[in-house]
Amino acid sequence: MATAERLIESTRALLWERGYAGTSPKAIQQRAGVGVGSMYHHFDGKSGLALAAMERSARELRESAEDHFTGPGTAAERIAGYLLRERDVLSGCPVGRLSMDSEVVAEDRLRAPLDSLFGWLRIRLSELVAEGQRAGELDAGLDPRAVGATIVAVVQGGYVVSRSAESPEPFDAAVRGALQLLGHRRPPPLR
Repeated sequence: MATAERLIESTRALLWERGYAGTSPKAIQQRAGVGVGSMYHHFDGKSGLALAAMERSARELRESAEDHFTGPGTAAERIAGYLLRERDVLSGCPVGRLSMDSEVVAEDRLRAPLDSLFGWLRIRLSELVAEGQRAGELDAGLDPRAVGATIVAVVQGGYVVSRSAESPEPFDAAVRGALQLLGHRRPPPLR
């Protein structure tokens, strides 16, 4: 693996484990097995490297979600597939966790991948809700934008509450509740 690639992947792992404030350049270098010069040769310091790592994490999450959104089935089934997909609930969202980091939120360029991902998710989900309404499978009285925002909040909030409880049950209950609100009378069991 190339040096820049090792640095990005090491940073992604550390950001997920420790957050931005808890990730030092030294820890990144140690995990990547590179010297100080290598890091600064490829990136403009910790924030530049963190930005590259966050952009990659956001892109991968977007691609994974899009696989569900464009897969087979009705719009409601695709939304359910997204909600029910396999997740490491207790580790949290690798992008969403960074929204709790004051240094990330304070810096526009670091916050940008978060804003972009969550904005895209809200729009994509609202499009699916509208598609489901046109097909007659979802209640015509739903506000697609509000429902899209709610689904994103259910997932991200489910991570937070489950981490606090040290159990995936709050996440699973939130997903079951979201599915019921979308009209799934008997949501499938989780885990």
